[in-house]
Amino acid sequence: MDLQIALLLGQDGIVNGAVYGLMALALVLVFSVTRVIFIPQGEFVAFGALSMAVLQAGRVPATLWLLLALAAMVLVVEFWRWKRGAVVDWASALAWCVVLPLAAAALVLLLKPTSMAGQTLTTLILIMPLGPLLYRLAYRPLASANVLMLLIVSVALHGVLVGLGLLFFGAEGYRTTAFSEERFDIGGIPVNGQSLVVVGVTLLLVLAMFLFFGRSMIGKALRATAINRVGARLSGIPTELSGDLSFALAALIGAVSGLLIAPLTTVYYDTGFLIGLKGFVAAIVGGLASYPLALAGALLVGQLEAFASFWASPFKEVLVFTLIIPVLWWRSLHSHHVEDEE
Repeated sequence: MDLQIALLLGQDGIVNGAVYGLMALALVLVFSVTRVIFIPQGEFVAFGALSMAVLQAGRVPATLWLLLALAAMVLVVEFWRWKRGAVVDWASALAWCVVLPLAAAALVLLLKPTSMAGQTLTTLILIMPLGPLLYRLAYRPLASANVLMLLIVSVALHGVLVGLGLLFFGAEGYRTTAFSEERFDIGGIPVNGQSLVVVGVTLLLVLAMFLFFGRSMIGKALRATAINRVGARLSGIPTELSGDLSFALAALIGAVSGLLIAPLTTVYYDTGFLIGLKGFVAAIVGGLASYPLALAGALLVGQLEAFASFWASPFKEVLVFTLIIPVLWWRSLHSHHVEDEE
């Protein structure tokens, strides 16, 4: 290996690490607010990329019908809860179940966007409401369950969404049009514009999340919910809406990740699973609690994967996932056991 090959591998590691970093941020956000280890996070990546590809082909993505079906199911559940005397926030329910699904249907069926910007916006509006709708259907009824039960639900939901992905998009893979076709030569190393778009958008999203959680009232409410859910509820913070918002942000981040990687690699219906797992490895490095450590872990995973693909290509996935073992061993030495009930 010479210096040029090392720099090329380093570039690939940075680009891949940026995507894994977004996955890690979404996983840490969802877990810290709702205690859910959200295994299906990768499905938002695949659905976002494949929906964009279908839109660019001039067809209607089947994710629209999934969105409308989930919205109808959640409306029925909310009405049933209201009839049984539960307090229902109809403003948020109508926003997730009526306003956004109808906006997505209008964009897809009536406006039929042909520009890159219009298709990107349509894809994001298609995918983002799936997060809170899945939360209300699958996780909110089990809000008091232990982490293991929530993990089992996540695994089951992952299986359902992967099967739906195969039904919606078939077994063939898709690529989308790149956001930038530029080519640059930096220090003798060829760099394509799409790679710079991936890194740039990732940095912007990380900065936006930093400002959101540090400066906005809603972000501070989410942080309070993550630190102490009971205390946040006693302080008047609607923790159920915190779950909606965290899942919406996770779905949005997943959709953006799918749009970023689709021009660089062929995306299949199950591609998101491996991407999500590598983001989970990065989140484990951060202890499922620290955003900066999760980002650092994502860059480590990206670099390890890139260089392992050169030195030991058949074992690159094994090497990446083996990274969990020393991290968990180190954390077990520096933490005390806590019963789940505590």
